[in-house]
Amino acid sequence: MSGGTRSYEMARRFVTQGHEVHMITSWREHSKNNDWFVERIDGIHVHWLPVRYSNSMSFSKRIKPFFEFAFKSAWKAASIKADIIFATSTPLTIALPAIYASKRQRVPMVFEVRDLWPELPISMGALNNPIKRYFAKHMELFAYKNSSAIIALSPGMKDGIVRKNYPKSNIAVIPNSCDIEMFKVEDLLGKGFRRDRKWLGNSPLILYAGTFGLINGVDYLVDLAVELSRIDSDIKILAVGSGMEYDKVIKKAENLEVFNRNFYIEKELKKKDMAAALNASTIATSLFIDIPEMRINSANKFFDALASARPVMINYGGWMHDLVTKRECGLPMWQKSISEVAEILDTKMHDQTWLEKSGQAARKLAEECFDRDMLAAQLMAVLQSAVDGDIENAAMIAPGNYE
Repeated sequence: MSGGTRSYEMARRFVTQGHEVHMITSWREHSKNNDWFVERIDGIHVHWLPVRYSNSMSFSKRIKPFFEFAFKSAWKAASIKADIIFATSTPLTIALPAIYASKRQRVPMVFEVRDLWPELPISMGALNNPIKRYFAKHMELFAYKNSSAIIALSPGMKDGIVRKNYPKSNIAVIPNSCDIEMFKVEDLLGKGFRRDRKWLGNSPLILYAGTFGLINGVDYLVDLAVELSRIDSDIKILAVGSGMEYDKVIKKAENLEVFNRNFYIEKELKKKDMAAALNASTIATSLFIDIPEMRINSANKFFDALASARPVMINYGGWMHDLVTKRECGLPMWQKSISEVAEILDTKMHDQTWLEKSGQAARKLAEECFDRDMLAAQLMAVLQSAVDGDIENAAMIAPGNYE
């Protein structure tokens, strides 16, 4: 399906190792009923609960489906006999049914933190009510307190959890991963992607594939398109995805007269189709608005770019900025003016030697540090340690050092 596939990719690897995996999750497509249904997908027992939710919803409107899912999935999780409960968040409410099932079955619970909540919505101004903030902060502490171990998706997230007085030794760092084989595709796929888009031709292509949310700041690419047009560059930009800012980005591009000229938008693609899009791209991007809380993120699109051997451009600081700088696998554009960014891109994207060298560095980083098979093995080792009651080894299993 479209969007992040971390849970699926990890789960199917556990199945191949002989484990029985039950995944409890939400079904967001249209459904005639609101009751649970079960599918067997690649050996995974997937328990679907229809929930009305989309990335286009405002933060306040997401609260209701979050709690609806938490309430209904609590008894479902408790009804499936397990040796361990693994909860992966956001949102924080995911911890509630996991803790309930853990207590009912008297088995350990491991909690995965994919964003630091509630710090992130508070920093965005989406959680202004002091009462809601109070309960959100206490829910965070409640989740940590009831976790045998915690998986953080970046070193910075681990630091944030340690600040809440959770034992450092019980926190493993397992970022989003690179599906290297999935994105190691024949160039024919990329050529077909370009052939299907007459506007693209042989032009250099900047690709963004992700959410159009407030925090992503995809309109950055519209401003970039304006600057590229101003310097008469032949570079094209394609943004693929969905979210609450989707229509707003289109409107801005239309108003600035770059929409369908050098800036194009398409609806989100399934991950298997993203391989062709990335192969067709010259540079891939990972974007966020510049707030400190986002510098610790672990964005899927960053790792997909590495897996595809494409140079990656990022416009924010933090550990990914440092990685791109040190490994020379792309363009760290943090704190650069949009006109400077456009000039750099117009030079680098026409430099075949730089493109090849940066792409090779990206693939090398993917293979050495973020290969999905390697990180799935680390996750399984942490889960096994929790089952064995030897969870103090979590930090040693996955320390999060990428020097």
